[in-house]
Amino acid sequence: MPKQVYHSHEIQAWEHRWFEQQNSSFGLMQQVAWIVSQRLDNLFQNEYSHIQKIAVWCGTGNNAGDGYCIASYLKQKGYLVEIFASDTSHSVDLQSAIRIAKQNHVMIHQNFNLLSAFDCHIDALFGIGLNRELGEPWQAIIQKFNAQKGLKIAIDLPSGLNANSGQPLPLAIKADYTYTVLGLKAGLFTGQGKEYSGIVDVISVIPIDLELNTLANLSPLNIQLPQRQAFGHKGSYGHVLVVGGHAEMGGAVMMAGESAFSAGAGKVTIVCDAKHHTAILSRSPNIMLRDINLLSEQDIQNLLDHVDAVSFGMGLGRDDWAKQQFLKWFTPIQKSEHLQIVLDADALWFLAEQSTKLNEKTYLTPHPGEASKLLNCSVAEIEHDRVKAIQKLQEKYAGQWVLKGAGSLILEDQLWICTAGNAGMGTGGMGDVLAGMIASLKAQFSEQIHLHEIVTLHALAGDYLAKKGMRGLQAQHMNEAVYAVVNI
Repeated sequence: MPKQVYHSHEIQAWEHRWFEQQNSSFGLMQQVAWIVSQRLDNLFQNEYSHIQKIAVWCGTGNNAGDGYCIASYLKQKGYLVEIFASDTSHSVDLQSAIRIAKQNHVMIHQNFNLLSAFDCHIDALFGIGLNRELGEPWQAIIQKFNAQKGLKIAIDLPSGLNANSGQPLPLAIKADYTYTVLGLKAGLFTGQGKEYSGIVDVISVIPIDLELNTLANLSPLNIQLPQRQAFGHKGSYGHVLVVGGHAEMGGAVMMAGESAFSAGAGKVTIVCDAKHHTAILSRSPNIMLRDINLLSEQDIQNLLDHVDAVSFGMGLGRDDWAKQQFLKWFTPIQKSEHLQIVLDADALWFLAEQSTKLNEKTYLTPHPGEASKLLNCSVAEIEHDRVKAIQKLQEKYAGQWVLKGAGSLILEDQLWICTAGNAGMGTGGMGDVLAGMIASLKAQFSEQIHLHEIVTLHALAGDYLAKKGMRGLQAQHMNEAVYAVVNI
């Protein structure tokens, strides 16, 4: 079963319902702290045997209470633990946690002035309730935490990170491990969350109730495609049509077409400006070609009638010629009920000028800049709430969506988050490879494969390449990796 992800408000309401059943809030705090301390002790013993001195950084809320209790339990296990804390007024539960720390003779400093080095630093400054930008004093504390040497542990959420968007406010703790409480939060995986959260582990301590609503699922990493039958032939595995390729931009359709073949398509045809045909054939003589400037409306319809999927928009351009081509192709593509349709790149630019609703077999793959054009807002607004953005895209245009970026979001009948992929994939052409893969795998398997699975396969191909290093990773090298992951 896929791992479920929740909005912070759902987590807080779930926790409140638990307390309304006369369960102890301080008891829950102790239970969380005990489990975290057990897992930390196991981690230290097996992976970081040098760790002895531990600094716990505590704020003023319940997250700080977790920190005080964790410090107490680690002290009981024989570690040298000191607490560095804010001296602001405390809640009842936090006062109880402080009392336990004092009873265990944990040294408590009412400041964040570390006078010696520590092997490990535990962040218990803020929890999931933080939804505002931090003031300069707290920013300075987080900067100081990040500057320390040693292993970094975050409790519940790296302090300063928005639990739902994955955006720093404006700074956040950079953790090696995050022990998140009750359930997974979207901000740990999307936006900039992956940069700050490190390895995420869930502390599940109360039963899920019927009122708890899931925000998203994490896309599984184990994806197995159906086996090919022995009597299959090129007509059995789908015909992909790639349309784009302005006179000045031939590489995008080339990469999309090659990735369609690498993902298993039986046939691929590229329609683009004829000046790119020689270059395409020199790299991939198995690709069929048509000159986009010579096709009549009837020629276009004949092509669409004989293919299974079309990937439209890569390298199309944004000038008057490109607009004319978009208008010429868009309507017949959308009216072809049998087609699996991918709209990418410049097709998204022109789609923003349309008011049409798309059919359900249309897959759209904007990056944040393209999403901002489609929703007529700023990129900052998209990144401020990526989940809301992708929901608004589907509401406005229908279809199925990928909001690309770190922790790509995929919205089909439900929301998925892709946790695979790496920073090396932030390079030109990666989106063209994805568009080709979607068209290819949908042409082959139609409803047998889901959009989130294809996005994950693309990300896994990027991870396959990154084994040799992320810097300098290039989209044209993805073919070998795509071939590898679809055959696992």
